[in-house]
Amino acid sequence: MKTMSVLAFFQILLLGLLLSVGSPRPAAAQHQVQQLYQVPGTPEAPDFALNDIDGGVHTLSEYRGKVVLINFWATWCPPCREEMPAMQRAWQQLREEDVVFLAVDVGEDEDTIFRFTADYPVDFPLLMDIDSSVIQKWPVRGLPTTFIIDKQGRITYRAIGARDWDAAGLLDRIRALK
Repeated sequence: MKTMSVLAFFQILLLGLLLSVGSPRPAAAQHQVQQLYQVPGTPEAPDFALNDIDGGVHTLSEYRGKVVLINFWATWCPPCREEMPAMQRAWQQLREEDVVFLAVDVGEDEDTIFRFTADYPVDFPLLMDIDSSVIQKWPVRGLPTTFIIDKQGRITYRAIGARDWDAAGLLDRIRALK
């Protein structure tokens, strides 16, 4: 079982690298990338308990009744680094609106994430899935993958790849769930 989880983790890492490499997208494709895709059947989001880099513990269930954006990422992932400043700007716009942002780093330790924040400071919680046990319970196809959870705890939208989270259209979709 341990070998299987390590293999799954490396498959996700490889997919993330493949998604981050390639030629620049044409303007039409860039527009399409800003979409959020509805998750069929809006399944219940798997609960978790993860430490943040300050030693606090966060469970998804503690945020029931709020809209939650959960971003799976890693410091080595170029698209993850690209979208982090936009996530911070979006968080600054939504933080007073009963919306929660959680960024779940996959497979890295506290020191690595802390060094990352020197270049990419954020105010929302950065959680650590050090052993990749949480990501295996979610339908993640590569890094970054972001999910929007509604107030009832259901996975409503998914975005694979980087987004400009502070774009008006994306903010409107998130606000519509409140």
